[in-house]
Amino acid sequence: MAQAQYTEENIRSLDWKEHIRMRPGMYIGKLGDGSSQDDGIYILLKEVIDNCIDEFVMGAGKTIDISIQGDKVIVRDYGRGIPLGKVVDVVSKMNTGGKYDTRAFKKSVGLNGVGTKAVNALSSFFRVESNRDGKSMSAEFSIGELVNEELLDETSRRRGTKVTFTPDESIFKKYKYRKEYIERMLKNYVYLNRGLTIVFNGEKYFSENGLKDLLMDNNNPEDMLYPIIHLKGNDIEVAITHSKTQYSEEYHSFVNGQHTTQGGTHQSAFRETLVRTIREFYGKNFDSSDIRKSIISAISIKVMEPVFESQTKTKLGSTDMGGGLPTVRTFINDFVKVQLDNYLHKNPETAEHIQRKIQQAEKERKDLSGIRKLARERAKKASLHNKKLRDCRVHLDNMKSDRRLDSTLFITEGDSASGSITKSRDVNTQAVFSLRGKPLNSYGMSKKIVYENEEFNLLQAALNIEDSMENLRYNNIVIATDADVDGMHIRLLLITFFLQFFPELIKENHLYILQTPLFRVRNKQETIYCYSDEEKQLALNKLKGKPEITRFKGLGEISPDEFKHFIGDDIRLEPVMLDKAMSIDEMLKFYMGKNTPDRQEFIIQNLKVEVDLLEDNQ
Repeated sequence: MAQAQYTEENIRSLDWKEHIRMRPGMYIGKLGDGSSQDDGIYILLKEVIDNCIDEFVMGAGKTIDISIQGDKVIVRDYGRGIPLGKVVDVVSKMNTGGKYDTRAFKKSVGLNGVGTKAVNALSSFFRVESNRDGKSMSAEFSIGELVNEELLDETSRRRGTKVTFTPDESIFKKYKYRKEYIERMLKNYVYLNRGLTIVFNGEKYFSENGLKDLLMDNNNPEDMLYPIIHLKGNDIEVAITHSKTQYSEEYHSFVNGQHTTQGGTHQSAFRETLVRTIREFYGKNFDSSDIRKSIISAISIKVMEPVFESQTKTKLGSTDMGGGLPTVRTFINDFVKVQLDNYLHKNPETAEHIQRKIQQAEKERKDLSGIRKLARERAKKASLHNKKLRDCRVHLDNMKSDRRLDSTLFITEGDSASGSITKSRDVNTQAVFSLRGKPLNSYGMSKKIVYENEEFNLLQAALNIEDSMENLRYNNIVIATDADVDGMHIRLLLITFFLQFFPELIKENHLYILQTPLFRVRNKQETIYCYSDEEKQLALNKLKGKPEITRFKGLGEISPDEFKHFIGDDIRLEPVMLDKAMSIDEMLKFYMGKNTPDRQEFIIQNLKVEVDLLEDNQ
């Protein structure tokens, strides 16, 4: 085999925008289409908002206005404004920005000055405007290239910075912003910055009680075992409660306002300190899993010059607080040890609730110990023989990279469907778990059933979520079933399983439904895959004549070559989201419980709505 030539001609120097566009994953994580909360279009938005938040933290500007209409995004703050002579440089020159000067930005999220430059390079249109000292400076770019700049010597505009951008469709294909994800992002900002108002498309977001509001908004109050413990100090805030029904642990952690979805040193320190404090308060060496079982909590800290494990800042790597303070671990331990202990002494009723919860968890753990041991052995054996799980290289090779954000587990049913997905998947990031038949209806059952039922036990083991979501092996869990009655039933049973035992998987937006085409319409020149009757009609109108129409009845009928289109760059995922108006228990009781007359009436009414809509469209 001829050896490839390696000469001076092979060495290239890329300018800043070329490098960002060639390796966007290094700067914003995965690209996606907006169906996942950590897709690139939300990272672009977050990078711009982070700059506005830094202004607020430094005492400049109490309101942020955000508008998203279609693909056009506008973010306006009322802070100090970018120094006019540096407006172009801070959005287009690497290693340029105010975050390098800790006098100006003491506890900022964005310390490397890359954020808005990545937004600029990855946008087909980008405009920045700074209003300061009665003057205004604006600059317009196209995919990072400066096309226009203008200085106004006099302006009556309020001070601050306004950024307008449109993500580049050649990078972010067929994307769509989802209000639910943006709303969650904005709520987190106001929880962590009391006094801040964010206005998004005319709707105001504001929080008076910080992390306490976060837990209240994300959970049904009736499901809380006791009133939220809310502790506040300099550079730290903590909120804690326990769920009456949830089995595993749930944490929301933040650093300098950044939502660290993958945790880090601060979250690990909090979990350890919580256990230590509880043991000392009750004078008993409780098992750590019993103390943390069913806990719902949030922690926020502020650190000087934090170090994150990637540009997307989802995991804190810092061990020091900075500014002469102790380590992150010591800082959190000292605060929680004193404040939580004081709270429990002053609130004996809450302390009693927690003790009973721990004792109940201890009893359940001991009752299940034999079953859990056998279940682990079965799961290990099944994994060794690779009967259920076809893993991906991210985990098989223990890859430590941002590709973990792309790691996906497809849950499918039947040999033919599993075979098609397995042959057409991206072996680097996509794994397949094969179900055997319909899962059990787990509504109303105890955790014992998860270990006794082979399917549930092996699925739990594959996801690595027995005790905590912290070690979740796949960022995206995708239910891939046929679009028929049986497939819909399997979806419902799987969603019931996750809601019953692991609701935080859904709360944290890890669960999706794979959308696959219902029809293939083609002639000799073109093939169009259609996901609805409406799309089929559009395809027929486009191709004209008498094109061939194929109705896909199941996933197993789609060849691996075709399946590549549906789980590759053009994958369509529908996120499974919770309705905050109804508690999980109420939801499961209505849809999966023994309330046949009520559910029958609901189905009849909704069928009537569907029929009316169809008639209106015709």
